[in-house]
Amino acid sequence: MTNFQVLHTDPRYPARLGLLMTAHGKVETPAFMPVGTCGAVKGITPRQLKETGADIILANTYHLLLRPGIDAVEKLGGLHKFMAWDKPIITDSGGYQIFSLSPLTKVDDNGVEFASHIDGAKTYLTADTVINAQNRFGADIITCLDQCTPFPVETTELRRAVQRTILWAKQAKQVHSNSSQLLFAIVQGGIDQKLRTYCVSELVKLDFDGYAIGGMSVGEGYDNMIRTVVHTTQLLPVDKPRYLMGVGTPADIISAVKAGVDMFDCVLPTRNGRNAFAFTENGPVRMRNTAHINATEPIERGCDCCCCRDFSRGTIRHFFNSDEMLGPILVSLHNLRFYQRLMAKIRQTIKADEFANWADEQLRKYEVFDSLKKVSGK
Repeated sequence: MTNFQVLHTDPRYPARLGLLMTAHGKVETPAFMPVGTCGAVKGITPRQLKETGADIILANTYHLLLRPGIDAVEKLGGLHKFMAWDKPIITDSGGYQIFSLSPLTKVDDNGVEFASHIDGAKTYLTADTVINAQNRFGADIITCLDQCTPFPVETTELRRAVQRTILWAKQAKQVHSNSSQLLFAIVQGGIDQKLRTYCVSELVKLDFDGYAIGGMSVGEGYDNMIRTVVHTTQLLPVDKPRYLMGVGTPADIISAVKAGVDMFDCVLPTRNGRNAFAFTENGPVRMRNTAHINATEPIERGCDCCCCRDFSRGTIRHFFNSDEMLGPILVSLHNLRFYQRLMAKIRQTIKADEFANWADEQLRKYEVFDSLKKVSGK
């Protein structure tokens, strides 16, 4: 039995409705995966996370290896017990940290040496050790070590990163030893379409359970990102899930779904929530603004999250200005629920053959938001 089924495809765009089967349950796609880098989504309990509608969450292998360490996670019952999450979990291999922690890394074909951002201790990751660690953590979906490059980057360095990503994927495929886990390869290549094509062609030969598009949202800009995503997704197998890593804004997600992407993760809902930035269907709302001092309405009318059900904008603004931790928690919860509502709407419109018109309308709306933001200087 296949681990992924395409249930319906939009008549106009490659957007598709799917079902991903894992050891800890099914995931309806397109899906958004909240980020619990170190084993927890910041400030949010697992029960609250379920109430937002999340079916799958992400944790990071590099960070969990540094602390508490793989032995501790195993002794505490494995990653699902550790995170108190009985639904699917995906782990990122640590390839993004090659980019984000670049001053602390040394990379060659054998792997990556990290100087820990915590205490400076040396940590060495290889394709083998990353897979072995993820096998032991016990996540439902695991990923191959890859090399994420910055933007812009020299062509020589980009080619080298693609070759390493392919080499490490081959090694990962050989050592992967937990048949209950799905193994995803990661496509790299920056915005170079020829390198993306080459990377896909080599990875597809290895027949992975799914394919992630990495190396996006690193400074290349919206147009370059979408152009690259459109190019890459049309090369990937139709019967395998496609995962766009670390992206993005609501507009990014809608555009990527149009291109045929099935899975997303991003820190924006919670990171922005902690910084008093709320997502709504009518554009962003900055909760520290003085306009909300006496505002009795919720962040978003019609939203069914606990924040919008129980608290006014004025109260939430007060929490932020008084450094009450409830403020960041509430806006994070609202944002997480907003993203799950967005994904549910996407799935609903694909199923009803209404996605194309809905998506185009939404993207025009976000263009208006961006234009107003530029005019106001905010």
